[in-house]
Amino acid sequence: MKKIYFTLLLAVFISLKSMAQEKLTWHTDMNKAFELAEKENKTLMLFFTGSDWCGWCIRLQNEVLKTPDFEKWAKDKVVLVELDFPRKTPQDKEIQIQNYQMQKMFNVRGYPTVFFANPEKTAEGKKNLNTLGSTGYVRGGAEKWLEVANNIVKNN
Repeated sequence: MKKIYFTLLLAVFISLKSMAQEKLTWHTDMNKAFELAEKENKTLMLFFTGSDWCGWCIRLQNEVLKTPDFEKWAKDKVVLVELDFPRKTPQDKEIQIQNYQMQKMFNVRGYPTVFFANPEKTAEGKKNLNTLGSTGYVRGGAEKWLEVANNIVKNN
C-alpha cells in the first residue's frame, strides 16, 4: 500500500513540475526581450494592456492568453512582452517610461493592442522593430484569436 501511495505521489509531483515548466514567460524589459527574440530568431509579441482596469484586456487574458492553445502556439513562435499601464498596481519608473515610449512609437490609442514585430539591428548597431501587424480582442476565444495572429506572423 505504501508503494502505491508513494508511486502516485511521485507521479503527481512530476506532473505538476512539468506543468510549471511549461508556463510562458512574459517579459517587461524591452531590451532583454529584443535580444532574446533576435538570438532565438523569433517574433516579438507586444501586449499593450491595462491589466488592473481594462475589461477587454482581462477578457483577452482569460479567453486567449492564459489558455493551453495559446501557450502551445506562443512557445515556439514568439517572445512575449507585456507593456502594462496599470492604474492601481505600482510599477517601476523605468518600466513606466519604457512603456510610454513604446506606446508612442507604435501609436497605441486603446487597449488591448497586440503588435507583432521582428527585431533588427542596423549596421551601426541601432535596434529597429519591423512591424508585421496588430490586433486586439477578437471574439471567439483562442481559436479565432490565433487565426488572426497566424495571419499576421505567417510571413516571418
